[in-house]
Amino acid sequence: MTDLSARTVAFYGVGAMGSALLAALVGGDHPADQVVAVDAHPPALDRLREAYAVRTTSDLAEAARAADVHVVAVKPGDVPGLLATLAEHLGGDDLVVSVAAGVTSQALEEALPDDVAVVRVMPNTPALVGQGMAVVSPGSRCSEEQLELAQRVLAPSGQVLALPEKHLDAVTGVSGSGPAYAFYLAEAMTEGGVLQGLPREVAATLAAQTLLGAATMLVEGEDSPSVLRERVSSPGGTTMAALAELDERAVRAAVVAAVRRATERSAELGRAR
Repeated sequence: MTDLSARTVAFYGVGAMGSALLAALVGGDHPADQVVAVDAHPPALDRLREAYAVRTTSDLAEAARAADVHVVAVKPGDVPGLLATLAEHLGGDDLVVSVAAGVTSQALEEALPDDVAVVRVMPNTPALVGQGMAVVSPGSRCSEEQLELAQRVLAPSGQVLALPEKHLDAVTGVSGSGPAYAFYLAEAMTEGGVLQGLPREVAATLAAQTLLGAATMLVEGEDSPSVLRERVSSPGGTTMAALAELDERAVRAAVVAAVRRATERSAELGRAR
């Protein structure tokens, strides 16, 4: 088993995703003194140091020398400059784990020394509450042990799957953009309840808890979405009437098309970098 507890992990960029992954790692019992938060904004570093007792710095070289796992969580446009600095200090057993959208493993490897392994990650925002879905893809020089190490860094923030990088655009279409689809549905369910006379706060609570419960049944049970849907749908009942309305308005086809379009857009953004 790969021992993460013996490694120092640096997070470069502690915005929403970087700080969520850092908080989950420390909350998962990784020693706080073996976590380094790196950012150009002192208030962000102060907040993390006070909340989690991690080490903080705005000096990229200092962090690069201190750590052996390097989580790149800056904006995609800032990645080349960050890697140019890191390249001067990394080598040997160093592992770079990138959550920067659209930055390919090849681009990361070309910017780093030949002996530095890379893992590319597509996470999603539920990592903020420990219910994220992250897909990891190893670069060309990443060993099985290093891939497992990257998975252990991400595991406290939710579920982790490993897939070849060719699938990451589709992953973006399903789970990367997916939380927005769920929020969109929650908005629509809430609005529907309000139009039928419910107070907005009540309708919002009903929608949110229903989505949470349904998702829990999917994750913790063994039945497919189709089987679960059929169990709720009594012949001639209210649910069948509602589902017939959704089918008439081609909602299923619209969701499939949305996933396809998000996948295409992810590929377009990757080619543009």
